Amino acid sequence: MTVAIIRFGGSNCDRDAERALEHLEIDAEIVWHEDGLPAETSGIMLPGGFSYGDYLRAGAMAARSPIMAEVREAAAEGTPVLGVCNGAQIGCESGLTEGAFTTNESARFQCEHVSLRVERDDTPWTAAYDEGDVIDVPIAHGEGRYEIDDERLAELEDDDRVLFRYCNEDGETDPEANPNGSKHNVAGVLGEHETVAVLMPHPERATLPDVGPTDGQGVLRGFEAADGGA
Repeated sequence: MTVAIIRFGGSNCDRDAERALEHLEIDAEIVWHEDGLPAETSGIMLPGGFSYGDYLRAGAMAARSPIMAEVREAAAEGTPVLGVCNGAQIGCESGLTEGAFTTNESARFQCEHVSLRVERDDTPWTAAYDEGDVIDVPIAHGEGRYEIDDERLAELEDDDRVLFRYCNEDGETDPEANPNGSKHNVAGVLGEHETVAVLMPHPERATLPDVGPTDGQGVLRGFEAADGGA
């Protein structure tokens, strides 16, 4: 498979994503958004960064790039799509997933390692873990607070579309373990299809053994699992 990593003006985690995927022996190619998706695309990653300087709202301008219509069409056809950090903001803004990511409760940019609890293990993005596992993945964002109205959140939870929640090392969700004030400690969610996911933490920064923990590898392995029909 070939994962197209979409680069927008202001993306800065595209090369990190490419290196992490290639470390896992997953073919990856950085694609400039104006060029459209390559014909051989079998997976799509929306990387982190500050697309268009986060003007208007984080991810709002990139979400209106013509390539995102291609991404939505590919997602509807079952192509695995993963949005990370700014890519998660773009994913929400473009309608790939429910909710929105907005300014951290602290009103500060936060860069630190956090603990995430795996909420389900039967999706491509979590198949490498067991439900209830706690993994260590870094965050780096100023607008990472997940927000959604109560009614839609209830539907999201009833449909079991929450992938990860912020937690402490014991797997407990409490306010002190929530780095940005995300509603119900939500850190990552699924779209209408289980092959589409967005999350605020950076799994690509927890993949290379030479630079730290490797708990994020399982998330990126989701491209293989989804492509294999898992």
